[in-house]
Amino acid sequence: MAKHVYFTRHGQTIWNVENKICGSTDIALTPLGHEQAEECGRKILEAGYPISEILYSPLCRAADTAKHIARITGLPLHPEERLREQCYGRFESTPRDGAAFREAKTHFIDSYGDGESMLRVAQRVYNLLDELKQDDRTFLLVAHNGIARVVRSYFYDMDHKAYADFGIRNCEILDFTF
Repeated sequence: MAKHVYFTRHGQTIWNVENKICGSTDIALTPLGHEQAEECGRKILEAGYPISEILYSPLCRAADTAKHIARITGLPLHPEERLREQCYGRFESTPRDGAAFREAKTHFIDSYGDGESMLRVAQRVYNLLDELKQDDRTFLLVAHNGIARVVRSYFYDMDHKAYADFGIRNCEILDFTF
């Protein structure tokens, strides 16, 4: 039988609305973000996803999203530091679609000044996924767009452009098979 891991991105934040890079900056959900998280919980419950436990990034936007989902589904949840969004250093709070940032996303060993390289992010996320693959439980990971990109790259080959361009909507649910 195939083993799955599910992933969702946190609900909307004000910086999402303002087209700014959140990165590791701790930005709260908007009222719509809270509604999206509750709707995500209802969708998971109604669809009967075979999830055993929720692991979430400790940043408040993901933590609050996970707590809404847990309240609705009754699933246990635990923070997981390895799901924290990448620190984009000098790019935090700058436009998400800025030319300099789009180019920088293709530089996998660049730490953007005082940030974290994509290779380091991939190392911590891949280590987590390797552990989850060996676990009998099925997890929902609640995290961030940058982490979604890394998770997808664990399961699918991607060239630099496809990796840099990949993204998911707030509270979209992805299903990956080990």
